[in-house]
Formats: sequence, C-alpha cells, structure tokens
Amino acid sequence: MLCSAPARADEAGASAWLPGQFASFAAEANAPGFALETIYYTRSATASASRTFPIGASLAAGYTLNETYVFVTPSYTFRDPILNGQLWLGATFAVGHAETGVSAVLSGPFGSFASSRGDFMTGVGDLYPLATLKWRLGNHNIMTYATAAVPVGAYDATRLAGLGIGHWAIDGGFGYTFANDAGFELSVTAGITYNFMNPHTQYQSGVDGHIDWGASIALGEKLYLGAVGYFYDQLGPDSGPGAQLGGFQSKVTAVGPQIGYAIDLGIVHADLNLRGYKEFDAQNRPEGWNLWLTLSLSKFRPRGQGRS
Repeated sequence: MLCSAPARADEAGASAWLPGQFASFAAEANAPGFALETIYYTRSATASASRTFPIGASLAAGYTLNETYVFVTPSYTFRDPILNGQLWLGATFAVGHAETGVSAVLSGPFGSFASSRGDFMTGVGDLYPLATLKWRLGNHNIMTYATAAVPVGAYDATRLAGLGIGHWAIDGGFGYTFANDAGFELSVTAGITYNFMNPHTQYQSGVDGHIDWGASIALGEKLYLGAVGYFYDQLGPDSGPGAQLGGFQSKVTAVGPQIGYAIDLGIVHADLNLRGYKEFDAQNRPEGWNLWLTLSLSKFRPRGQGRS
C-alpha cells in the first residue's frame, strides 16, 4: 500500500481551481492598461484514516502536505467597452516547492508494523490563462470569468509530490461585488470546473463547484479589514480506469481574516492584501490552513481597492 501514490478525490487532492483565489473587490473594475499581480501562497494540510478488521487488527494511515508557490499574473484591461463591459485578460505563471509524506501503522495481536515515505519537488507549475468581463451598476458590480489549466507544470505520476495536476481543465463562473461610499464591501464568486482525463493515470476527476467570498470595511482611504472564506464541493464523481475507489467525492470549507492597504508610488498604484484561511469539514481531501500575500501594481487607481 505504501509503495503506491495515495488515492484521494480530485486525484491526490490537487484540484485545477485553487480555493480562495478570488476574494474582496473581485467584480470591481480594474484600471485600464497593463498591470502586474504577484502572490505568495503557502499551505499546510493533513489527512488521516483508520480501519479495524474483525480479526482484531487495525490500520491507521496519514498524509501530510506542505507547499509554497509564487504566482505572477501580467494582465491588460481594455479601455474601450466590450458588450458594454470591461474586458480583462491575464495569464498566471507559477513556481513552487511541495513536500508530501505518507505513513501507516498496522496493529494486531502480535504487535505493530509501521512504515512511511516522503517526497518533494521544486519547479514550475501549470499555466492558467484567465479572462473576465465586468459591469458596474451604481454600488453593484457584476463579473463573468473563464479560465483553464494548461498542464505544463512539473508532474510525475509515479511520485508523491507534484507541482502540476497532469491534465487539462476548464473553469467558468460569475462574481458579484457590492461596495458603497461608506466603505462597506461584499464579494461572492461562484464557478464550476470540468476536468479532462489525466492521460498519465487514466483518472478523471469529477466536476467541481466552488464559492469564494470576501467582506471588508474601509478604515480611511487606504486601510481595510475584513473576513474571507470559501466553499469547495465536488459535484460529480471521479471516473475512469484509474479511479479504483469509485466516485470518492471531496469537499472542504474555510474561513479567515484579511487586511489590505493601498500605496501610491507616483504614477504606480499598489494594493497589498494579506488573508488567511482555516479549513474544516473536509471530506476525501487534506485539511489545514493557507496564507495569501498579494501585491497588485497598476498605473491608475481604480474605484475602491480593485481586484484582490
């Protein structure tokens, strides 16, 4: 058992959609022209399971995951309206480091046997092109988006650790942001992911549904505080010859705090955002915490703080 990669929903618990990537101000208009966003992301998560057999023996297994990424997203926002909305195009590149470990203890009437295995990988992650179209109606902002996972990242089906998911995926959805002059803001972004077959493992993850949200209150023109969270639920079962455990659907929920600060650097405007998530209610998926530190640079300052 310990010589094979652990099977979990969304194939090793790595989904095309990274929960939490949309937060506050998600549907607000961007500054026209070129922009650059850099994200430092770190996560620590664990999973465990146990089983007792009629003969008096028991098996306990554990899984640990620690990963760190730097995401860089160059983008361009069109000044002229498209379908009466604002078109934004970008692509996210990633480099990262992942450490994975599995362990198991078999206990019985004649003693116990323990074994463990670990792996790590450093390199380039998958490529994620992204397009959004946004409309503003007073305090109400509406967004539709589409993205894809292009499997160019470091991936090896025979190893425990990986920086890519090994297959293509497409994702799309809608977002809404309410922001008033008093400084209150609430954003919700919902989407669905379709995963294609992984040709390396003949494993196809099910359809995933996700909701990211953020709420904040402004403390002056530059500082805001608030809360963030996400709901992630696998709507369809895993399939394919490699899905030996059947449907094995996963879910997880998370919530946490956020703080943001705006900095004017001459003709460049910078938005700095720090947010953290504590996961709970996980099923067939590692559970832990993750931290996002985002720096967004644009030429002109948009209304509010812009996209976080």
